[in-house]
Amino acid sequence: MVKGITRRVVIIKSPDPDIFDEAIFLVKEDAFSKGVTQNDVLRQAKNVANDYVRNTITKKPKKKIHPAFFSLLGAIAMGALWLAISLI
Repeated sequence: MVKGITRRVVIIKSPDPDIFDEAIFLVKEDAFSKGVTQNDVLRQAKNVANDYVRNTITKKPKKKIHPAFFSLLGAIAMGALWLAISLI
């Protein structure tokens, strides 16, 4: 147990509880003495969480070409080559 330490914490609940429960941000001790408001802190915390999800979680993997396509392409090429040689 830690004694004598007090931290300001911003907790943002997830809109989709199937993925995340909440995001926790530790606010610097001197943040409010620099003229930062509670709304500024909440807005920045939400922006950071949204950017993280947008850039990390929602990236869709690139579609890969199925290996059967390359097999079919090779078979067509070999068939065309065979046809060209047999006609000569």
